[in-house]
Amino acid sequence: MSTIHAFAVGFLELSVLLFAFLLGAGALVLLYMYVVDITQTQHTIRRNYPIIGRFRYFFEHLGEFFRQYFFALDREELPFNRAQRSWVYRASKNVDSTIAFGSTHPLNTPGDYLFLNGLFPPLEEQIKERGQLSFGEGYARAPYTTSAFFNISAMSFGALSAPAIKALSIGAAQAGIWLNTGEGALSPFHLEGGCDLVFQIGTAKYGVRNADGSLSDEKLAAVAAHESVKMIEIKLSQGAKPGKGGILPGEKVTEIIASTRHIPEGEDSISPNRHTDIGTIDELLTMIHHVRELTGIPAGIKCVIGQAQWLDEFCVAIHDKGLAYAPDFITVDSADGGTGAAPQSLMDYMGLPIKRSLPLVVDKLVEYGLRSRIRVICSGKMINPSGVAAALCLGADCVNSARGFMFALGCIQALQCNKNTCPTGITTHDPDLQKGLDPTNKATRVASYAANLQHEVEIIAHSCGVREPAQLRREHAQVINEIGLPESLASLHPDAITHDRYR
Repeated sequence: MSTIHAFAVGFLELSVLLFAFLLGAGALVLLYMYVVDITQTQHTIRRNYPIIGRFRYFFEHLGEFFRQYFFALDREELPFNRAQRSWVYRASKNVDSTIAFGSTHPLNTPGDYLFLNGLFPPLEEQIKERGQLSFGEGYARAPYTTSAFFNISAMSFGALSAPAIKALSIGAAQAGIWLNTGEGALSPFHLEGGCDLVFQIGTAKYGVRNADGSLSDEKLAAVAAHESVKMIEIKLSQGAKPGKGGILPGEKVTEIIASTRHIPEGEDSISPNRHTDIGTIDELLTMIHHVRELTGIPAGIKCVIGQAQWLDEFCVAIHDKGLAYAPDFITVDSADGGTGAAPQSLMDYMGLPIKRSLPLVVDKLVEYGLRSRIRVICSGKMINPSGVAAALCLGADCVNSARGFMFALGCIQALQCNKNTCPTGITTHDPDLQKGLDPTNKATRVASYAANLQHEVEIIAHSCGVREPAQLRREHAQVINEIGLPESLASLHPDAITHDRYR
């Protein structure tokens, strides 16, 4: 009994001493914070209200998380609301995505799409197998053919972590879709799953550059020699920052990223705002032709549409130089793209959204008789079946998504992609944060998301009365106008007519 009493007394004495120590240490910390606050000149609130003024910045930081989980309604959050994200989460987990008791989606929000169901939709036995889509046929030595109309958009190794890229590669192979490497070059993690790859050449030409930043034919040929690499995409601009090159903070430029990109380790990786060797339409077409001839695989371009007068010059130049100089595809990126770090002024206000730019590009190609020669891919905020189906109605051959697949990997929209502090391990190179991302598990989710999205787009197409998504046209959808009424896409964007001289 005396032993227990002695232990209890000793424990209480130690607790009192520990409490006194913590109290004293806390007082010293508060005194230090007080002195720092009243002497600093950067923050008025902290200078006028020392110590307690710090809570303002703490609560401001926590506010975005509280809004997401407690205050935001299902359909009011940006850039993606809870309803949009929840559909992706359910699709990636193969969880039932049906709902009951009516939609919470308002039918009068300007810009939203409505699809027009047919009176006699095709029966099960009338449904057509998904058609094949070919790139570079008749022009590339090794044209590329796929049946997928929903693929993984450009996300660089560097912007994304190694386990995230590995999961995307394995998942893409399982789903039979392609993965765009982004401008950060070809890494071992891209190749790990054995999926089809679209290699992107950014303005800095990472992975295929000479010491002076120019294109290395030898390195590009070596990249194209990989069996997985099916096409080359020359990036002119991207949705997050039209007119500015990629931005990778130095803290993300690890040893392996530096060796993959052929850049110094630990230094900010800032790409030029355009290709230094492409300054005219003629130089662009010459580069496309050169890349295709060198690699033997289809070559195309990616751009955000802004000032669109160049499209006419571009199409005329193709006819002047010959169809062999045309891109095999154009990826039209929407101005509301945004997985990459970017200045807010560009992210918010630069470039045209896909609703305007996609029909513009499609119609220009029709006017100049190039629509059958050049495939049109589009990307930008299309993570749900409705957005993909609308893009197909507007004329796209297929759709790419970046953020949709990030959600499939487990992204919670923490908005920390540019800070190396992503809590889900997707956009960070912190090993402690990466360990929570299991590539094998997430690969299955990536594949399930792609399969379920394409399946639901097929359901929309069949409800519209066509046998496969490739048959969707502008007359199959309407868009809500500024007064909340549906307006036909066909009347907003009448089908273009080919000029006589290009028929």
